[in-house]
Amino acid sequence: MSKVIYTGTTNTTGGRDGASRSSDGRLDVKLSPPGSSGPGTNPEQLFAAGWSACFLGAIGRAAAERQLRVPADAAINTEIDLVSIDDGYVLQARLNASLPGIEADLAKTLVERAHQLCPYSKATRSNIAVELNAV
Repeated sequence: MSKVIYTGTTNTTGGRDGASRSSDGRLDVKLSPPGSSGPGTNPEQLFAAGWSACFLGAIGRAAAERQLRVPADAAINTEIDLVSIDDGYVLQARLNASLPGIEADLAKTLVERAHQLCPYSKATRSNIAVELNAV
């Protein structure tokens, strides 16, 4: 049985040259196309921020399954590419996890398990190319 635990709601106007605001007012951003000199962020940056936050949480869950703790200085550097193809655009991603103090093979295992747990990873599975790295 599934149960909705949270719904994020935004209103966006103007597309890539517009603005987006959450229903609770906590998110209120100007938008600009990637590479422009406009004053705002872009959807790729917002997606990278959301995915990396979720992914770090999933690493914590993967670590907890092994009775481990994620280092306080753990970080995810997520890169989202907007790629032009013959019939439009696609996204591709690189998630680079920094897990100081965790042995390289274990870090890689945690990152791979997190990719199975993270809702963003599930949502993009088989839809975009994703490269996982534990650095």
